[in-house]
Amino acid sequence: MASAGAAVAATDRGTAVGRADSLPGSPAPEAKPAAPHGPAGALFAAALALPGMVPSQAGAQTAPDRGLVEARVLDYRDWQPGANRMSVRSPSLYALQPLSDTLVLEGSLVYDTMSGASPLWYNTLSGASGLGVTDYRTAGDVKVTKYLNGVAVGVAAAVSSERDYLSRAGAVDVRVWSDDRNSTWAFGFGGASDRINPVNGVVVNAPRDTLDFLIGVTQALAPTAIVQSNLTYSRGHGYYSDPYKPLDTRPSRRAVFAWLTRYNQNFPAAAATLRLSYRYLHDSFGSVASALEATWVQSLPAGWSVAPSLRYATQSAASFYFNPPFPQGHVAGRDYTADTRLSAFGALTPAVTVAKAFPEGWSVEMRIAFYRQRAGWRSGGDGSPGLEPFSARWIEAGIAKSF
Repeated sequence: MASAGAAVAATDRGTAVGRADSLPGSPAPEAKPAAPHGPAGALFAAALALPGMVPSQAGAQTAPDRGLVEARVLDYRDWQPGANRMSVRSPSLYALQPLSDTLVLEGSLVYDTMSGASPLWYNTLSGASGLGVTDYRTAGDVKVTKYLNGVAVGVAAAVSSERDYLSRAGAVDVRVWSDDRNSTWAFGFGGASDRINPVNGVVVNAPRDTLDFLIGVTQALAPTAIVQSNLTYSRGHGYYSDPYKPLDTRPSRRAVFAWLTRYNQNFPAAAATLRLSYRYLHDSFGSVASALEATWVQSLPAGWSVAPSLRYATQSAASFYFNPPFPQGHVAGRDYTADTRLSAFGALTPAVTVAKAFPEGWSVEMRIAFYRQRAGWRSGGDGSPGLEPFSARWIEAGIAKSF
């Protein structure tokens, strides 16, 4: 259910809301992967990003007066000791077009294709039915934003379709600026309606519905420093179990509280910017997760820039996760999972982004990232025993034209 590569890449970029299927900091999920955020959460993340972080003019205090078209492609692979696993390719397209001085239309399309096998599940490679994993995802979203006097109101809709999963979502966000434009308050509400139809027929058209709420503030601390802090709360009910895992039974309700804070500090003398972010998440499944990321963006001559980054993520296990050997701890009628995405571990993600700006609004960018996960890297306690190390790498390239 959704792209493995998109899952890791989006998680590493630090979106604001974790999706019900996977915990933040998780690697590409197992068997039928699930993106780390639902469509509503993705819309919130884009709308409330710090200026200059993602993508284009999202979060600007006035309507943009230039359009933008951006094409990107992601190539993702992961592996464990002695075994290659998932391979994902994901082209995407983003466009923004001012319709008037106060009205802006934007949207995106993405198509993921994936193949491979589940992670080493207690030293055994498997797929959805023992035959490996092949799937696709087609997703799109559209958003209209109206800029008024000191206020912007955005309305968005999104849909994501896979062979065994359909998700529809909508969201509304409101941004209000202070008279001096140094402060921005943001409020958001979204909902998603998902339907799950696994190919093995364990359930048919199983529902899962989610509501997301967001409140946040962005504050200019100085001409060269800005901070943003968002609180999100997500509450859902429906089918959360993994139909492709034996005995997997999860609660039918889930609540997620998340806090995301980001800070940008520009250093004019060095032509550089330091970006810091911290995310905390508490899940009613019993897991607590956090992630800390630092990025140094260095401008270079002739329109070049380079941005190395390092991200550390850690999480505790869900209350109904049981360590190997499978099916240790299973009791009929009680919640149970052996899904390693819900185990306790830590992970490091070093990455580097190189970009080049050209005349007449053209720009190109390439990002290379490497993900390494181990149980022993968990902060504040021991990780889950018996799990193989997990590694991944992804390469993302893009070209954009403003007009």
